[in-house]
Amino acid sequence: MKKLLITIVCFCVLSISVQAQTYVPTAENLQNRKEFAESRLGIFLHWGLYSMFAQGEWYMNSANVDAQEYAKAMNAFYPHRFDAREWVSAFKAAGAKYICFTSRHHDGFSMWNTKWSDYNIMNTPYGEDVVRQLADECHRQGIKLHLYYSHIDWSREDYPAGKTGRGTKCLDRADWPAYYRFMNNQLTELLTNYGEIGAIWFDGWWDHAADSIPFDWELEEQYRLIHRLQPGCLIGNNHHQSPFDGEDIQIFERDVPGENKMGFSGQDIGVLPLETCQTMNHSWGYKAADQDYKSVKELVHLLVRTSGKGANLLLNIGPQPDGTLPEAALKRLSEMGKWLASYGESIYATGAGGYSLGDSIITTRNDNHLYIHLLDTAIDHVSLPVPQKVKSVEALGENCRVDYTYRRGNLDLKVDIPDDCIDYVVKVTFK
Repeated sequence: MKKLLITIVCFCVLSISVQAQTYVPTAENLQNRKEFAESRLGIFLHWGLYSMFAQGEWYMNSANVDAQEYAKAMNAFYPHRFDAREWVSAFKAAGAKYICFTSRHHDGFSMWNTKWSDYNIMNTPYGEDVVRQLADECHRQGIKLHLYYSHIDWSREDYPAGKTGRGTKCLDRADWPAYYRFMNNQLTELLTNYGEIGAIWFDGWWDHAADSIPFDWELEEQYRLIHRLQPGCLIGNNHHQSPFDGEDIQIFERDVPGENKMGFSGQDIGVLPLETCQTMNHSWGYKAADQDYKSVKELVHLLVRTSGKGANLLLNIGPQPDGTLPEAALKRLSEMGKWLASYGESIYATGAGGYSLGDSIITTRNDNHLYIHLLDTAIDHVSLPVPQKVKSVEALGENCRVDYTYRRGNLDLKVDIPDDCIDYVVKVTFK
């Protein structure tokens, strides 16, 4: 085994962006924010008509498919193997506390029984309300249901096209007031007919980010509508900006907060609960050619790294057109669930631990306990400053003490990490 001395000498300080806020959340909303921030793992589900083409959720736009031709796939959409109970059970066993489902993506197809558009799941050969089934099962199993809702539409001609959807429909019939009413009517359905909804997850603001004249999405009124219908419902918007007034969570796409490797998450970290959304392979929607799934080790490390920044991981799966989840995804979920069964206390309800060294050492903290995640098996000695006197140090899940010394505010550990260890977690209890 390689030997590596690691000394942590710095405290990670997250940049904080504080904006003037006029929105005052209710006590119920604040409680839901707290529960959300303690959840740490959610499952993202990109599933809709686009799964039929097996080329990802952006196929319609990337291939400039005419909206009327694309819509013909609705006549063959028959996910006869969809089983909400199987889905939710698998997510719960994986240790996820909530799911976020694409009720309506950019192609404009609605996955519930909406009266505001005929372009919906009820008019397919399947003819059953998917959102209803998921909502009922989530409520039964105690999993929070969040609903993704697209602000843009590549099919409806009343949506004023931005930088996307310009080759899929007629562009000279835009009618923003009509489209805005349509969205709010659909949101009212979702927040009225399906019981408690944990959050509305918006996407698409960036479609008009490059407009020469700033586009007015009228978010303030829309956010008020949501909070009026369900005061506890959280609002997040994947706009890649610092949080807007009226939002309850801050979203980072494909990067942990504070990083911007993918170019979507350069915004400052605010004071709201944080969430990182990331794919299991490289695609959000089902893509037959993309079988390059992250390993269990990579996924656990991603979860640890997001938790170390005080953020949730919203881990995406693209269900198949028949309504089943890819086997590769299910296997990884099962292994993540086993890992969390042993090490979950170092993830759930924790905050940022305050210390890190790249991707090798991450820390999380919960009350009087500091959890040191050693993600490099070559580490055998760790030295770090700690703010309190130490009572005990143990290897979590191993039922054994860890050799350590504590002098003048500095903690030194000696560890022997097995070569096949995914994450060696040291639990430090303070006096």
